[in-house]
Amino acid sequence: MTDDHHVLGAYGIPAPAGRPQPLDEPLGLPLDYEAYYLGHQEFFHAFAELHLGTRRAAEDTVHLVFLEILSIWDDLLQDPDLEQRTLAVLSRQVRERLEGEGRPPAFVIAGPIAQNLRAIRAEMELAPQGAGLYEAILELPPRQFTVIVLKHLLGYPATRIARVMGLDPRTVDYHGRRAKERLRVLLDLPADPPTRKGRGK
Repeated sequence: MTDDHHVLGAYGIPAPAGRPQPLDEPLGLPLDYEAYYLGHQEFFHAFAELHLGTRRAAEDTVHLVFLEILSIWDDLLQDPDLEQRTLAVLSRQVRERLEGEGRPPAFVIAGPIAQNLRAIRAEMELAPQGAGLYEAILELPPRQFTVIVLKHLLGYPATRIARVMGLDPRTVDYHGRRAKERLRVLLDLPADPPTRKGRGK
């Protein structure tokens, strides 16, 4: 699980750049945990950086996330909602860092993300006057929030979102639709007009 960009930190998990190396040799990691790390670390870093604003802050936070996941790994393996529980760890660690620093998520204030959010308005057919879109996204339930962030802010296709969240792609689409409906309510926008299914007389 080593690479050219990290030194091994506690338990052999790549430590953020600048962290001192541990005195002891890293412990062996379960192979299923290593596979989970390799399959999810890119997304975890992207998610954290989106919220925290810098790669360094994201690396520090994700390091803590994977240490926490490792500490409960045996328990997680018995849980059918493993993906949801690990996403909850990631979200909580990011939220606690933001709260500790007394600042909003970076995507609320970053220019490129603001452009993505304008694209969301167009793609989701939200009216331009929905000025509270940032705040409304933050109020979404966890799964709906994650789908919106992955699909619209990070540009993940439904199949990749499904893998990350441990869901069927149809379930991802369902949460995306529910998120859109909830955003309409939060932004006090009119509902979609009924769709005519045919040209019945």
